[in-house]
Amino acid sequence: MHKHILISILLVCVFFCNSQSQNPNTTEKDSVKENLFIKSLKNGYVPLKYFDLDVKYLLKFNQFEGVRTGLGGVTTDNFSKRFKILGYGAYGFADQRYKFSVGLNFKLNKQKNNWIRLAYTDDIQETGSSTFLTDKRFFNLFQPRQLNVDLFHRYIKKSVSLEQKISDKILTETELAYSNINPTYNYFYRTQGRDFRTFDLSTAKFSLQWSPFSQFEYIDDVLTETKDGFPKFTFQVTQSFESILGSDFNFTKLDFRVVHQIKYKNNARTEATLVSGIAEGDAPLTHLYHAYPNNINKETILQRFSIAGINSFETMFFNEFFSDKFSTLQLKHTFAPFNISSKFKPELVLISRYAVGNMRSRDKHIGIDFDTLRHFYSESGIELNKLFFGFGFSFAYRYGAYHLPRFDDNIAFKFTFNLKL
Repeated sequence: MHKHILISILLVCVFFCNSQSQNPNTTEKDSVKENLFIKSLKNGYVPLKYFDLDVKYLLKFNQFEGVRTGLGGVTTDNFSKRFKILGYGAYGFADQRYKFSVGLNFKLNKQKNNWIRLAYTDDIQETGSSTFLTDKRFFNLFQPRQLNVDLFHRYIKKSVSLEQKISDKILTETELAYSNINPTYNYFYRTQGRDFRTFDLSTAKFSLQWSPFSQFEYIDDVLTETKDGFPKFTFQVTQSFESILGSDFNFTKLDFRVVHQIKYKNNARTEATLVSGIAEGDAPLTHLYHAYPNNINKETILQRFSIAGINSFETMFFNEFFSDKFSTLQLKHTFAPFNISSKFKPELVLISRYAVGNMRSRDKHIGIDFDTLRHFYSESGIELNKLFFGFGFSFAYRYGAYHLPRFDDNIAFKFTFNLKL
């Protein structure tokens, strides 16, 4: 069933974007309005007068919730220039549960665009997904890897955060939060002579993104990135405090990412992404690391056929590896597009991915079987993108220390999907 839902989602996206690009502009005013609309959509919003609709909540799919549908958004300056009300509500048809978030943002400084935010969230999150606070400011219309994720934990979080722009090139966010965590799968964390099925965490988090080679300009009082410069650096530190507000564990996490891209005159480009993380102390599996796996746990290649992710390991099975310290390196080279016609310009991409990690206290994690990345994980492959309506194909092969005994288990053959507005 999920394949039919996936196709429906993609067709809606393709139809919507094509309909936007095929409407001719009759006046300069219409052109300006359309450009503003497309700009807002690239940021994830459909602009209305008093309320911007957040499109990323409309329709999603994963292996735990099945179809997830919802509605979200944020008030505009026409409603108030000093504060914003934001939030979303969603429903998962497979787990039959409602999720929601509500927040209130207060503007501290107009020129630097600094905000303080109060929020309450009741939702689910993928176990082992260590995300950066600053990433929520950047939007991807379609995230194919999420279709295959099946390991989630529920959380209820109360938070206060401060978004600051230290300079035009530095984004920061600081968050204080209290969370209740409840894994949806059979899992216990054993420590201090106790088995924790659910747990409470009081955390402080600081995230910083530095884009030293990007260029920014104020457009309509909003600081906008006008030149996408590389490399970009992201750093984050998380501290959980035991006993504060009843928090169960004390641990520290450090996360780092650097993204670099080299563009050539013929529209070819080379990309490199390095991600590292380390957790010290009593950190449960929910707050440790996977390595962006994207291979479904099915028997044959055709059963595992799905959609390749953007920065994921296509031959690594979901929930196969977890680590309390890890590093991944992903290398891509995209050749100049094949100029077959004005509308048909497929792209060939060569990809290599590597991962290494370890788990210090594996015996504390009870109820779920997994391996660690103490050896070097390797995969390489190719993509042939933009063959029809944004679709293409990818092939990846797993080799090295984690090469599997059965040959076809090392192969991942999938669709790719690249949609640009």
